[in-house]
Amino acid sequence: MHTPDTPAGSAVGGAAEPGLFSTMSTARAMRRLLPDPVPDELLDRLIQAAVWGPSGGNMQRYEYVVVTDRAVMAELAPLWKRCVDAYLATTGKYAPAGMDEVAYGRMVAAIEYQRDHFAETPALIIPCYRFPEPRIEEEGLRRYAEALGPDATARMGRIQERFSALAEGSCVYPGVQNLLLAARGLGLAANITLWHVFLEEEWKAALGIPEEMNTFAAIPVGWPRGRFGPVSRRPVAEVVHRDRW
Repeated sequence: MHTPDTPAGSAVGGAAEPGLFSTMSTARAMRRLLPDPVPDELLDRLIQAAVWGPSGGNMQRYEYVVVTDRAVMAELAPLWKRCVDAYLATTGKYAPAGMDEVAYGRMVAAIEYQRDHFAETPALIIPCYRFPEPRIEEEGLRRYAEALGPDATARMGRIQERFSALAEGSCVYPGVQNLLLAARGLGLAANITLWHVFLEEEWKAALGIPEEMNTFAAIPVGWPRGRFGPVSRRPVAEVVHRDRW
């Protein structure tokens, strides 16, 4: 029987950290899952956590596809394999900078395990979003251009596609992070992937997702085969630029 794994607070500077910090520090990507089903009420709690996440402009237009049917998962498994194989043949062929080959080999082995056992995945969550068409009138455009100035206005015209993608992502990914933290707090394994975008049209067709909706991740969820452990990250001193770069 599975029970939620709630991390205990750790002492820093003589004070106990809030449990959230302990949860974040052990929320590793867990790719080896048991085939045991995850109760619907726990999956609903994950989606509730995602819904609580902030959404850019408070435009809460997200939808979540939750797959638990084994027949549907078996239909998705060949798509998952094609996407993972494409990734491992290109970007995933090489270890990221700062990661040694041995550690990367372990990660690739876990990715391959997940690929080969995908049909046994207990649950898969697909966050979807469609940014609304902007409501802009001529006077608003005039004031927009005045506020930014001619150079920045022209630059925004060139990067509008990137800006729109960032705006949509800002409405989705905070909720996804909430979902991942909630999974860790409940003792569930989960990891965020984007590989499905290689074959997004096929995924959307298989799941009946409307053409106008964009998908932002494919998140396998289940009970872990291994144990949670501390994440490996660069120290804060190496990534912070105080006041200016």
